[in-house]
Amino acid sequence: MRRTTPYFLLAPALVLFAALFIAPLVYAVYLSLQGSRVANSNTGFGVARTVFVGLANYSSALRDGQLYAGFERLGIYALIVIPITQGLALLFALLLDSARSRMPKFTRLAIFVPYAVPGVTAGIMWGFLYLPQTSPVNYLLSYLGVHNLNLLSSHWIYAALANIVIWGSLGFNMIVLYTGLRAAPPEIYEAAVMDGCGEIRLALRVKVPLLRQTIALTMLFSLIATLQTYSEPTVLSAMTTTISSTFFPLMTVYRYGFSTGQPNEAAAMAILIAAATMIASFVALRVVRSRTERRDA
Repeated sequence: MRRTTPYFLLAPALVLFAALFIAPLVYAVYLSLQGSRVANSNTGFGVARTVFVGLANYSSALRDGQLYAGFERLGIYALIVIPITQGLALLFALLLDSARSRMPKFTRLAIFVPYAVPGVTAGIMWGFLYLPQTSPVNYLLSYLGVHNLNLLSSHWIYAALANIVIWGSLGFNMIVLYTGLRAAPPEIYEAAVMDGCGEIRLALRVKVPLLRQTIALTMLFSLIATLQTYSEPTVLSAMTTTISSTFFPLMTVYRYGFSTGQPNEAAAMAILIAAATMIASFVALRVVRSRTERRDA
């Protein structure tokens, strides 16, 4: 009985994992290998039939210009979101861990609360703040002589999207980094203070090096979340023509799968995006690990 107890306790999680992750993944792979072909019937009309096409859908996806353009836009977006999110999260975590911090519990909660807001809700809320007709920002800027600032225009759209995601994800990353700081042995901080380290020097010379692994973890989370960006640009696309239905890669997958009736091509694109996410995560982990080992050597 004792030998089977761990498997019995793990069974619900394994069943859910298989049903909600493995099964959809297998089905997506199956769809990506299928295609429609028109065959003549006895009535003289063409009948669409599902046939095995091998890697044809993947070949078509790899030649799709809209998918490549979406990845280019996603790259620009990532260069804005990831560094700012990680920088602010680290700054807030260090400030909260400082001996001079005031009301740390309330501050942690205030920073973390936006993470609990769903992406669709956040997109709608910020969208109304961005719209020139309803934005209180434009109303305030009009007193400064700035009129009709359109934050959903092509000049500002990346900043508008990044603001929503940074606002929503900052709290989670901050809590992870703050937890890493609190998990460090207090004797290390006490020894540094006794050696004459002030707050800034303690943070830069002691706390940040201790967080190398945790920072790498949060950066990996941000990278994966960035590659999966979908809700916020989709919501804002209803408010502006700047965001097309293929603005980001996952939006292209949705368009092919549910708007243009090409589920097989969409499945192939989804598998390629998943593969790109895994490869990017693996490379990021290898780079961070090699640098960490080099510094520790």
